[in-house]
Amino acid sequence: MHSRGKPLSSHSSPALSCALLDADSAMCESLPMILVAGSANLDFVIRAPRIPAPGETVLGHSFNTYPGGKGANQAVACARAGGAATSMLLALGEDSFAAPIEDSLRGAGVGLHLVRVAGQPTGAAFICVSDRAENAITVASGANHALGPKHLPALDGCTHLLLQLEIPLDTVTAYAAAARAAGVKLVLNAAPAQVLPRELLSLLDILIVNEGELATVSGVPDSIEGALRSVDVPCVVATLGERGCCARQGARLVTQPAFAVAAVDTTAAGDTFCGVFVAALSRSADITAALRTASAAAALACTRAGAQSSIPTAAEVQAFMLQAAQ
Repeated sequence: MHSRGKPLSSHSSPALSCALLDADSAMCESLPMILVAGSANLDFVIRAPRIPAPGETVLGHSFNTYPGGKGANQAVACARAGGAATSMLLALGEDSFAAPIEDSLRGAGVGLHLVRVAGQPTGAAFICVSDRAENAITVASGANHALGPKHLPALDGCTHLLLQLEIPLDTVTAYAAAARAAGVKLVLNAAPAQVLPRELLSLLDILIVNEGELATVSGVPDSIEGALRSVDVPCVVATLGERGCCARQGARLVTQPAFAVAAVDTTAAGDTFCGVFVAALSRSADITAALRTASAAAALACTRAGAQSSIPTAAEVQAFMLQAAQ
């Protein structure tokens, strides 16, 4: 994704200053290009025997901070999957929370279209992870809510735009319309769950949801197949946790069983799935292969603590799949 000579700051309000860090130009010329536009947070993670009930205090085992946020996690997953040049449009505050997020994205090879927001903190997520690898997450969006339609860079050469719902819905819709106009494949991970306007659904090429999100988007709570068929999007993918995942592409249904692992932390599993799935599609993988690769990567992510720290590389995923096939 290139925008040399067109810094985002030229489109910003006085309260915003922006910097663009381009991915290596030689790499971008030879690979498909994915832009992820969305949220970036610093995760504050406490591991505890169980997730507290309302009004309850539970003593935790440990505390750590990790770079996170659905958008940033998915960008890292795309980049580590290999085969595609990945960039991210994100907004961060002018505070100490921003630095580890930037470092993690750069370290994964993600090019940054960075909106720096004065007067707003970097997004933060407060996560409790239980001994059963379940989690409860509360997000303070902060600078993520400053990301607006004017910040989208030129989509020249971009093959896929991957979005989530941790930035304003009007911004998501504007980015979707720009992608459709530019002929860019548009993928939306509809998380956190909310009812989506028909205008946005009509712009999508692929919708990725978990089971609860699928029920919210479709309005069909009791049938996975019925819900998949009711959503007017060419391809709908549903992740089902320990039951694997399934997808409807046109009239065709495809299923993928889950890979069995000993889960440690499921925090970024869904984001890993999304990023690796889109990276596989960008390399012209068919949907069956893309689902299998994404499922394997998500399973591996569950075996490690943290968000971006848990996301595997392409080599790790391939080795895991080979071992699982034996």
